[in-house]
Amino acid sequence: MWGDSVFLTRGHSSPISEVLMNKAELVSAVATKAGITKAQAAAALDQVLGGIGSALRSGDKVTLVGFGTFSVASRGARTGRNPRDNKPIKIAAKKVAKFKPGKKLADEVNGKGGKKRK
Repeated sequence: MWGDSVFLTRGHSSPISEVLMNKAELVSAVATKAGITKAQAAAALDQVLGGIGSALRSGDKVTLVGFGTFSVASRGARTGRNPRDNKPIKIAAKKVAKFKPGKKLADEVNGKGGKKRK
């Protein structure tokens, strides 16, 4: 499912290898896989990502069954170190986006794809 060759980029044959995919390459892959234009794929991707971002800004959790869950967590203020001079610095509290992969995605990444649905 996730490891289909159309989503592999830059001539790599293994979904495990370290491959970077930018947004334009993802749009192109989605357009090819879905049989739609790149403009339609870009619009759909923008809507999906915008919807996820909007939900996270509202404090909601977004679960895509089989893929994973996006959520927001709070990080407390803490003391860090400046790497240049090793002096302590204060790091303010903030909210961060989190992603927890779903079982299907985790299995795919670990080569345990098993039966594929049609």
